[in-house]
Amino acid sequence: MLDKQQLSPDKLMKYVSKWLLIAGAVGLLAGTAAALFLASLEWVTEARGNYPWLLWLLPAGGAFISFLYMKFGKEAGRGNHLIIEQIHSGEGNIPLRMAPLVLLGTLVTHLFGGSAGREGTAVQMGGSLSEWLGKQIGLKQKDRRIILMCGISSGFGAVFGTPLAGTMFGLEVLAIGVISYEALLPCFIASVAGHLVTSAWGINHIHYAMGIIPPFHWLLIIKVVVAAVLFGLAASFFTLLTRTLKQLFSKWLINPMLRSTAGGLLIIAFVYALGTRDYLGLGIPLIQQGFQEAVSPFVFLLKTLFTALTLGTGFQGGEVTPLFVIGATLGSALGGLLHVSVPFLAAIGFVSVFSGAAKTPIACFIMGIELFGSEGAIYLFIGCMLAFLCSGHRGIYESQKPLAYRLTE
Repeated sequence: MLDKQQLSPDKLMKYVSKWLLIAGAVGLLAGTAAALFLASLEWVTEARGNYPWLLWLLPAGGAFISFLYMKFGKEAGRGNHLIIEQIHSGEGNIPLRMAPLVLLGTLVTHLFGGSAGREGTAVQMGGSLSEWLGKQIGLKQKDRRIILMCGISSGFGAVFGTPLAGTMFGLEVLAIGVISYEALLPCFIASVAGHLVTSAWGINHIHYAMGIIPPFHWLLIIKVVVAAVLFGLAASFFTLLTRTLKQLFSKWLINPMLRSTAGGLLIIAFVYALGTRDYLGLGIPLIQQGFQEAVSPFVFLLKTLFTALTLGTGFQGGEVTPLFVIGATLGSALGGLLHVSVPFLAAIGFVSVFSGAAKTPIACFIMGIELFGSEGAIYLFIGCMLAFLCSGHRGIYESQKPLAYRLTE
């Protein structure tokens, strides 16, 4: 860390050189792990589409992963919450086995049809690998916090192809309403390195177009504000439903294997009751559809239900990509109702619901610019800011420190 007595050119150069090497190494490890994960995820998603009968193995797959975590996971089963908690406390340990366990668990979830994302997997792999690296090089305890933040940033930046958003996510996710700048440079280096390494492995990210930005007009601002409030409420609903289902299933079925089995059976029942598999996996086709045409308002609700049920019953995976789906499809539906460009409002929803659920409005705003360009920056900012403010005091990361800001009259 730097303080006022360490700003001499020599010490500053030493600090920069030190973290250029360490954070670069974190990016190399996390970027390679993300590339392996994304390539494998593409393969299992294709396999699920080619072999529809794999859905029937979802209950068994969930039970198998729950068994592995019961047998070998221990603290690793707490996932992102453990990493954030360790950054706050500086005590304890993040086991290296977290990386292969979450990788396998997420791939099994997607292979058999669970509705989950990929951010949690990338962040957990980045966190566990950065912890391992810190131990190998004998990193001092005071620097452990920074290298773990680098692990979060590099994993996030690599898996989404958004290095600047990854930088800010690692800084912003720790406490609601507070940004920790002490690791700004290391997180930036780690995130950029992770992104470059993943790209070097031949991984390509899907891009979406915001379309033509409508002319600035007071009526358009009002419509964006209305949509942003609804994005915040959608984020709050997702968080509440996921936590409620976790609590209820933990109360009803104490054994994690039984919880995952029950969750898998319920997902199969919903698939056949609705007559569609659109809500399984990441949900990328739903995002693509949402950017092309106004979709039904029920799409975002059903994706919320499938994802909350998947994660609430113990399956592995992240929340962010499903939140992208929820935001994009809600924005798409609102575009038709409010008579606003559909891809325009879908793009705002894409990042705004994530902002409200993760409590990281600056990172989400930057992600919006990286993904959709700066022309719509003011609308993206309004969406992310208001969704954050209207989504309540709790987000998807339970170990985030409580709300650190207070609105006054």
